[in-house]
Amino acid sequence: MNDLVTLGQRIRHFRTGAGLTLDQLGEKVGIAGSQLSLMENGRREPRLTLLSAIAGAVGIQLAQLLDDAPPSKRAALEIELDRAQRSSVYASLGLPSIRPAKGTSDETLEALVGLHRELNRRAREAIATPEEARRANTELRQHMRTLNNYLPDIEEIAEKMLADVGHSTGALTHRSVSRMAERLGFELVHVNDLPHSARSVTDLENGRIYLPPASIPGGHGLRGMALQAMGHRVLGHENPATYADFLKQRLEINYFAGSVLMPRRQSVQFLQAAKADRNIAVEDFRDAFGVTHEAAALRFTNLATAHLDLELHFLRVGDDGAVSKAYENDELRLPVDVTGSTEGQLVCRHWSARTAFTRTNRTTEFYQYTDTPEGTFFDSTQTGTTDAEEFSITIGVPFAHSKWFRGRETTNRTRSTCPDESCCRRPESGLSERWSGKAWSSAKLHAHILSPLPSGTFPGVDDRELYEFLEAHSATVD
Repeated sequence: MNDLVTLGQRIRHFRTGAGLTLDQLGEKVGIAGSQLSLMENGRREPRLTLLSAIAGAVGIQLAQLLDDAPPSKRAALEIELDRAQRSSVYASLGLPSIRPAKGTSDETLEALVGLHRELNRRAREAIATPEEARRANTELRQHMRTLNNYLPDIEEIAEKMLADVGHSTGALTHRSVSRMAERLGFELVHVNDLPHSARSVTDLENGRIYLPPASIPGGHGLRGMALQAMGHRVLGHENPATYADFLKQRLEINYFAGSVLMPRRQSVQFLQAAKADRNIAVEDFRDAFGVTHEAAALRFTNLATAHLDLELHFLRVGDDGAVSKAYENDELRLPVDVTGSTEGQLVCRHWSARTAFTRTNRTTEFYQYTDTPEGTFFDSTQTGTTDAEEFSITIGVPFAHSKWFRGRETTNRTRSTCPDESCCRRPESGLSERWSGKAWSSAKLHAHILSPLPSGTFPGVDDRELYEFLEAHSATVD
């Protein structure tokens, strides 16, 4: 039994119920009362043989003693208080721990536990600040770089789930995704009224995963959303305690979904064959598994180093040049702010992530070589559009690896000296002289600057809206 505090409470509950003192019970089972006290306070783990002896001495079965439920309402309060006082949030305050005595009233315990709940709630609100989010995101990106963006444990979980539903080749079907959900005890339900702040909602009580309407063209994203929702359960996630936890969980469910939609064995075989033909192309990888270009590019970053011996970089960039996602292990110098964060920073105007927006024909990938202070890089970029903006997805490699990729014959070549300000950020001297002091512009203010994330249990999701949605739909459960 892992929860020693609950076990200790159950020992104390049955001991007092049997009318025994610590010393009396200790004498019956052959240990000192002081040792028994440590066990009741969750400070020492008893052997199973001792637990059997204790159960016999107080007249109960061992299974009753090992039950994981608190034995009383007061015990539940004491357990919650103990856990709260061991948390990092409380430890950071430097305050002493309080151990409830017999004379401590239930009302006092409820007040203390209530204060800790509020302290933790406010801590969760604080983690949604932009500064904390950026710091946590930067640390996670740097950590994934040390792993070459590859998580073999999740790969193995995905392979087992695919085998369980009999999937072995080709694009994963919606039916196979539904069968995976069923094996986990969930039904996939498509609705039109999801909370605006949620991509999907999982009803743990009624075994439902709510998704957007199934009529979305292509439905590529729906399989991924369903798999991401399942990923939380498969990977054993609990409510995130910090924003770093939230980001790590999001990365893991995205990784899980990608490794199911593009299974490791099939993907590696496909990509190794493309490399042997010197014809690696993200668009081919995308089409082979019926996923989006971005999903294929991200999945490529998982496998390229571990299975193809390729270092690379990935960028998702808006039409304003701002980075929304980035990864590199090939020494490309990503734009960063003073905190080391890349997200929100502008990439060089000469990188293909931005020059690709200037071409007329955007139906196929755009290829370009870029000379930088860190060396020459080959990039393949595909542009796309959402309701909010245009964006580009870039996969790139150092020049030495370009021989394995389609498009290597391109004559498109640019030179970038960023972060040197004179590269592309300063206007030409003639334009400065012509217009300095003669122009005024009203800047566009991005909405996210003034709109903090809803600070609910899950950062970015409004708790009230979420629970009202679940309550409304629970009435439809048979």
